[in-house]
Amino acid sequence: MKNQEHILIIGAGLCGSLLALRMAQRGYKVTLMEKRPDLRKEVIDRGRSINLAFSDRGMKGLRLAGLEEKVLPLCIPMRGRMIHNTEGEQFMSPYSGRDHEYINSISREDLNVMLLDECEKMTDITMLFNQKCTGVTLETAEATFEDHNTKKTTTYRADVVMGADGVGSALRKSMLDHRKFLFSYGQDFLTHGYKELSFPPAADGGYLVEKNALHIWPRGKDMMIALPNLDGSFTVTLFLSWEEGTDSFESLDTDEAVIDYFQREFPDALALMPHLLEEFKANPTSPLGTIKCSPWHAYGKVLLLGDAAHGIVPFYGQGMNSAFEDIHVLDKYIDQHEGDWKAIFKAYQDERKEDTDAIADLAVDNFHEMKAHTARPIFQEKRKLEIAFEEQFPKEYFSKYSLVTFREDLRYSEAMRRGRVQDKAILNLIHDGKFTEAMSLHDKLDLVKQETRKMLHDDEVVEGLEED
Repeated sequence: MKNQEHILIIGAGLCGSLLALRMAQRGYKVTLMEKRPDLRKEVIDRGRSINLAFSDRGMKGLRLAGLEEKVLPLCIPMRGRMIHNTEGEQFMSPYSGRDHEYINSISREDLNVMLLDECEKMTDITMLFNQKCTGVTLETAEATFEDHNTKKTTTYRADVVMGADGVGSALRKSMLDHRKFLFSYGQDFLTHGYKELSFPPAADGGYLVEKNALHIWPRGKDMMIALPNLDGSFTVTLFLSWEEGTDSFESLDTDEAVIDYFQREFPDALALMPHLLEEFKANPTSPLGTIKCSPWHAYGKVLLLGDAAHGIVPFYGQGMNSAFEDIHVLDKYIDQHEGDWKAIFKAYQDERKEDTDAIADLAVDNFHEMKAHTARPIFQEKRKLEIAFEEQFPKEYFSKYSLVTFREDLRYSEAMRRGRVQDKAILNLIHDGKFTEAMSLHDKLDLVKQETRKMLHDDEVVEGLEED
């Protein structure tokens, strides 16, 4: 760039802080604004943070900023789902048959602190906290903020304003209210909400259940998950209907009702939760929803990223990962069109919108799979077969989960298309009894490939007819 351009970023969460760091590394002057206090100095959002599943697409964004080695000490590898059935039995369902493929449990707060510390080292980044954005003038890249402490209002002007301010984005609201271009916005909530609970560390500081797994208690309509923390504790999240059915957050309105529900549904977990009633009362019940909108940019002056552009439910563990991948894709188009923000933003959305819509849909699909299907025999048979394929033929077969989570070279939209068809092919073959004991594992893989190719071809024919 000929002159140092000024980028104002709204939101200093995970996406905003990594975005600020990368833009400063590229030579831009950055102002990073956050409505909350500095989390390095004050405890905020207690009881609201679902532990994060950090995987390859997220690492791609951190690697871009040179932080790959710094994030590793914050990670706990989780090699699969530990399923807890209603009888208290446990069985491990690996995420992949390839040893190097696993996801990591990471604390949202620890990761955010690390990113803010890195931002603070950059002389071209100014960070301001307790600043609530009250509106953005899109054509001129002017953003107005109210200081939480002084109540003073200040307007800042930049060359570009980028909104990484989450599902309640002030920039997105300004775009919706603008009325000078067509802006589509949709928000779709699940009938379920979530509440954060916990397992404490063991008396010796160790873990009460398997450390290197994401624990799931699938119960058909409801489920509970637990992710490990570095201190030996687990962050436990209950996903339950707001008000529908016999058991719901609405119906669990007494201590007796809460204990009765956990005794019936999660007795093995209840034995590990000495603070259940205290946490159930104190921690909020929060909603789960998907946000889709378009366009993400206007006038070559403003751009939405991360949850502000595409909020998703957490059931594929890709919310943070997709936000970090946003930054990687944006960076690619800055390389190609630096100096022309309109071209950068258009190319970025043209590639990214299809992919973020895909992972949003996959996350909802995975919610239903996790709470209901993971304990079903046909699903377990499918997973055992897929793990065997990946172990024996690691370059020939990738499950849908592997395509989405570990193939960072593959777009979400393509991973979804291939993965869905492949899943259907395997389930059909199992259901129809097409796999026989006489068949070798490779014969079974060949049969899956044939059925998948046939179904993909049929899809392509249908799509071609629809286009005609």
